[in-house]
Amino acid sequence: MKKLSTQELKSMQGRGEQITLINVLAAKDFEKTRIPGAHNIPLDDADFTGRVQQAAGGKGNTVVVYCASEQCPSSTKAAEKLDAAGFTRVFDYKGGAQSWREAEKSSPVGV
Repeated sequence: MKKLSTQELKSMQGRGEQITLINVLAAKDFEKTRIPGAHNIPLDDADFTGRVQQAAGGKGNTVVVYCASEQCPSSTKAAEKLDAAGFTRVFDYKGGAQSWREAEKSSPVGV
């Protein structure tokens, strides 16, 4: 599992890489922590790994997990769980929704 910065995530998206972005927080928190294009699959979901595999289209495809902020441990736990389940391209976007929002505010529209 590799940790991603906001810049790295934006670069992956900008290059058109096929990634599955997963918000691992509870459904009630999804709207306020949503990054465009993200799926909400809560870490505490009974079939977390199965749902991620289905969303990503397989364990060999790129999956990026995130939660609310740098202080939130859920994305790291989710990445570790996916690694243990045999996923081979898992990234932990540590900054999460908070870093994404801050980057969006500081970037001019269209850049």
